[in-house]
Amino acid sequence: MPIKIEWPDIAMRLICTLAAGRPAGLRTTMLVALAACLAMIQVNLLLPTGGRPANSFVMNDLMRLPLGILSGMGFIGAGAIVRRDNFAVGITTAATLWFVTVLGLCFGGGQIAIGLVSSAIGVVVLTALKVVEDRLNQDRQARLSLVLDSSGPSENDIRGSLCKQD
Repeated sequence: MPIKIEWPDIAMRLICTLAAGRPAGLRTTMLVALAACLAMIQVNLLLPTGGRPANSFVMNDLMRLPLGILSGMGFIGAGAIVRRDNFAVGITTAATLWFVTVLGLCFGGGQIAIGLVSSAIGVVVLTALKVVEDRLNQDRQARLSLVLDSSGPSENDIRGSLCKQD
C-alpha cells in the first residue's frame, strides 16, 4: 500500500467498493460500503500527518476513524434487528451492513485483493446459503383469532377442520 495515493488509485478503490456493495441490491449497503471506503481513503491521505511532531504534544491517531465507523455500524446494525415475540428479524441485514463496512475499509485502505476475495465469499454466503437455509426445518408458532357471527361454524367444527389439515 503506497503512503501517498493519487486520484487513479482513489477511483479504483471507490469503484471496487461500489461493486462489492452492489450484490446485496440495496442502496443502504452500497452507501455504507462507500462511506467506509471514503474514511479509509481519508486516513491514507492523512498518513503523512500521523504520529507526533517533535514540537507538539498532540498525537494524531488516524486509526480512530475506522474504529469509530465500525463501532457506529454496530449500533446501526443493532437498530436493524427487530424482535417480534419469539422471532428476531433483521439479523442478516445487520450482518450485511457490518460486512460491507469492513469491505469499504479494505478497499479504501488499498487492500484490493482481500476486498475482492471477501466480496466473492460474501456473495456466496448471502445467495447460496439462502437456499440451504430455506430447506432447513424451522419451528413456527402462530396465534389464530377468529371472529364469527352466530350463523358461523361452531368452535368444535373449526377445531375439527384444523386437526384434519395435519
